[in-house]
Amino acid sequence: MIKVRAALAAASLLLLAACGGGGGGDASGDGPTTVKVSVIPIVDVAPIYLGNQQGFFTEQGLRLQIETAQGGAAIVPAVVSGQVDFGFSNLTSLILGASKGIPLKVVAPGAGSTGVQRKDFGGVLVKAGSPIRTAKDLAGKRVAVNTLNNINDTTVRASIRAAGGDPKSVKFTELAFPDMLAALDKGNVDAVQVVEPFLATGLKNGARLVASNYVDTAPNLTIAGYFTSQKTVASKPELVKKFTAAMQKSLKYASDHPDAVRKVLGTYTKIDPSVAGSLTLPTYPAQVNAAGLQTLANLAVQDGLVKSAPDLKNLQP
Repeated sequence: MIKVRAALAAASLLLLAACGGGGGGDASGDGPTTVKVSVIPIVDVAPIYLGNQQGFFTEQGLRLQIETAQGGAAIVPAVVSGQVDFGFSNLTSLILGASKGIPLKVVAPGAGSTGVQRKDFGGVLVKAGSPIRTAKDLAGKRVAVNTLNNINDTTVRASIRAAGGDPKSVKFTELAFPDMLAALDKGNVDAVQVVEPFLATGLKNGARLVASNYVDTAPNLTIAGYFTSQKTVASKPELVKKFTAAMQKSLKYASDHPDAVRKVLGTYTKIDPSVAGSLTLPTYPAQVNAAGLQTLANLAVQDGLVKSAPDLKNLQP
């Protein structure tokens, strides 16, 4: 069974037997409250690391404990079960979770597309000598994404449609971002959908960009967000309020200090320092783009990931 569906099914079971919050507590004690947050080690999450460095979470009486995972689909069950208090996920994984009745709530945006073709922080790469020239040529090919049935294969399909190709014939393969460029080089896949810092690394090593899949999908698309369970929202409102306030300040700081974003990447990724200066950074929006979120929900239905779109009002901040 596809991993993301298994993960969401597990989340549904965990929901029935939810054992309360993680290490959060109610943030009103004398000392700082430990907050567990699960993220993916990519450029998108630079703000939370910067905010931690700048003391924005300490100001709110919070002590961050950051854990890493391969993709948002794996993070959803951890949040619902109470293993962690908050998680970072692409919005499509959250839409799928909400469609299965898993009560999730986005509390802060994560990262957004630049909206500029060939100058976005994510894209589809092929080898320099590949016959694939455009997104249309991806039809029938093997394309790697970090987790199946998430925002990346959804938006690659959108790119193929926009170019006049048939997205139904694409053969998606699940690989962790750090493993993709090697797989492409060995010919194990025909293309990879990557985000920074892997996009800049691939281009530096001779790979060729054939699609800016986020840009092709919707204007100013919000890619991901920080979320929690509805149970945590109801039982620990002060914790959610404080975390959201710290994240908003962190997002603003990241937007205003791109050099700091590039520098902090070296603390949680294995980025080559020579590549850091050439990275295309995402936007760090103050709010989730509602129109883009609706587009992702519509695509989830169109691609058969869900039978019907969930009520997005319950999901949005």
